[in-house]
Amino acid sequence: YKHLTLIGTSHISKESMVEVEEAILREKPELVCVELDRKRAYALMHNIKGRISISDIPRIGVKGYLFALLGGWAEKKMGDYVGVSPGDEMKKAMEVARREKTKIAFIDQDIEITLNRLSRALTWGEKWNFVVDLFKGFVLRQKTYQFDLNTVPSKELIAKMIGEVKVRYPNLYRVLVEERNVFMAKKLIKIMKDFDGKPLVAIVGAGHEK
Repeated sequence: YKHLTLIGTSHISKESMVEVEEAILREKPELVCVELDRKRAYALMHNIKGRISISDIPRIGVKGYLFALLGGWAEKKMGDYVGVSPGDEMKKAMEVARREKTKIAFIDQDIEITLNRLSRALTWGEKWNFVVDLFKGFVLRQKTYQFDLNTVPSKELIAKMIGEVKVRYPNLYRVLVEERNVFMAKKLIKIMKDFDGKPLVAIVGAGHEK
């Protein structure tokens, strides 16, 4: 896959914003692939905040709704700390691609499908662990890992964190990481075949890169 440049990012990292722009300008790809679906891409490009609401519960489930609510809040808190909005690196990638007149592909699964599957799979025990971990991190200020939020964590640290998520949140890991890895990999394989050796850049969260 020499013609595919795969970039793992942090969704709240200034470093990632710089990295994706440099990669697109350097590789001059035929296509920029981003870890988004069309709905999230539209929301990012039009600065639409808080798209998930109570009215979405029939489609995504109660637990999926609560996860999106709490997860979005946590990501925004960290983003506010470093002065970056969650997903700014994906937005930057799309802006640069448009500026360079490069096509864009959305390779992630529809967010509503993901959250609905999460509602069905996530146990209340895992949900409780999630609330406890948020409380420890944001209220008690307990620090499990030390790294700069402005940068992408090292591959070793990412592997360690992913491993702990897999143990503490097995169903969350399966739905949010494993299943989406398969979905995005299949999309990329099809795109690589369709573009037949032409240079491509794909941008995914660092937890999906390996």
